Amino acid sequence: MSHNVDAGQAPVIACCHLRKSYTQGPQEVDVLTDINLSVSAGECVAIVGASGSGKTTLLNMLGGLDQPSGGEVHVAGKVLGQLKEAELGQLRNRELGFVYQFHHLLGEFTALENVAMPLLIRGCSTEDARAQAKKLLEQTGLGHRLEHKPSELSGGERQRVAIARALVGEPRCVLMDEPTGNLDRRTAESIHGLMRELNERLQTSFVVVTHDDHLASIQDRQYMLVGGRLTEKSPDDALAERG
Repeated sequence: MSHNVDAGQAPVIACCHLRKSYTQGPQEVDVLTDINLSVSAGECVAIVGASGSGKTTLLNMLGGLDQPSGGEVHVAGKVLGQLKEAELGQLRNRELGFVYQFHHLLGEFTALENVAMPLLIRGCSTEDARAQAKKLLEQTGLGHRLEHKPSELSGGERQRVAIARALVGEPRCVLMDEPTGNLDRRTAESIHGLMRELNERLQTSFVVVTHDDHLASIQDRQYMLVGGRLTEKSPDDALAERG
């Protein structure tokens, strides 16, 4: 997904000295320690690590879904910890997209209605929201499935709907948690291609938490989360893995 990123640009999403700990009985357990990360417009970053290493916790803090124990998260130039709940909700709706391992689509709504939802929440007219949702579903190869409900779609189709929903508001950054974790290889490959295409066309940044080595290898940068600390893989290591 590599392309030119303007080094002078302010980061779309960043965190500095981010920390997360939980209290278990008498002791405090550190999950994340002194995490620093900066993602520019159009840049794609992978975060890999063992189960339980805190990858999802980190993603949730970057998206303002979980509060850090220390440090700051910046999204589109704003410090999340300084925003009121309503402001945070608005920022998430406008600047961020979210894709999870389990699609979290609303079962009683069609694919089109699910994708239009973030725009309706934003205050767009039904006509505009549906038109934009239709356009994106067509771009994701689902133009023939607009009126189908999630139960009538395959796993890969549901994940494409979830990605369309994350991208419909043209967010600056999409946070993805194991987006291909439940998909077969062929479907996963088509999702990889879709991400690349949208990244190049819309200059959307992606932060992807994944166990999928191939998905990690095609991002601009790869990070390892080990022992609560985030370290960047060197380009030589990443290149060797691509083989």
